[in-house]
Amino acid sequence: MAEEKILSFDSDELQKYEPNRYPFLYIDRVTECVPGKYAKGYKNLTNNEWFFPIHYPGKPLMPGAVQMEALCQMLTIALNTMDGVEDINIEGVECKVKFIKKIRPGDRLDIVAEVKSYTRGIGKGVSRGYVDGELACEAEVTLLIPSVFYKYRPKRVEKNAER
Repeated sequence: MAEEKILSFDSDELQKYEPNRYPFLYIDRVTECVPGKYAKGYKNLTNNEWFFPIHYPGKPLMPGAVQMEALCQMLTIALNTMDGVEDINIEGVECKVKFIKKIRPGDRLDIVAEVKSYTRGIGKGVSRGYVDGELACEAEVTLLIPSVFYKYRPKRVEKNAER
């Protein structure tokens, strides 16, 4: 049986596999990744995050949409590191998310994303975010890798094509 390659990336290296950039990149480091299977990493949340001053003044919280995006980005890393992925752009198809615990400045959001299935450019998985070892948010996510998906699309046949 072939040995799995385990990868890890700092914030610069992970940009090879995640199309978002500052201020919309919500992963600081990928600590462990087995392409097509799972990715683990984290986001350190400081008072300097762009969203804390406005969400909410005096009682800052990480917005749910940003939590969801961080969870999706980690699953994106698990998919985009696979062999055969030529373009790192991914489209979100579906995301069912649960917000369980408030995430505040000073917290570290540890994220674990697991690929449940992958077929013809469509990946399904579960991502979970933890703060201090407690589950803070989780999402069931379906993502589409267009560069792979469209290779399997049926070719169009012109109606008036000569035979």
